[in-house]
Order: sequence, then C-alpha cells, then structure tokens
Amino acid sequence: MWTVIYVAHDEKDARKVSEKLTSEGFLVKINESDGMFELLVPGCEAKEAHEVIDECY
Repeated sequence: MWTVIYVAHDEKDARKVSEKLTSEGFLVKINESDGMFELLVPGCEAKEAHEVIDECY
C-alpha cells in the first residue's frame, strides 16, 4: 500500500523532494490533483521517508 508523505504546491517542489528521496533509495510516486502534487512511498517506508524530508526541508 502506498502512503502520501508530502504534498507540494507546485511541480518543481515535488520533483525536488522526489529526487532527494529517490537518491536515498526510496520508491516514490507523484500524483497530481487540482494543482497539488502528492508524493507517495510504500507504507512500510513512510516513517523513514518522513525523517529524510525533516532533515532536508
């Protein structure tokens, strides 16, 4: 199951965070809806992915 871990207001921000997570070894999906970009990772990796985001942003 995929879990939303970050919501970006623009594609540039979504890509930046996605690239960082991917470089750390996470699988990342981006869903766009109504101009918002949801970043999803496998549920079992959500906690670790949040930690990476917290450290960097």
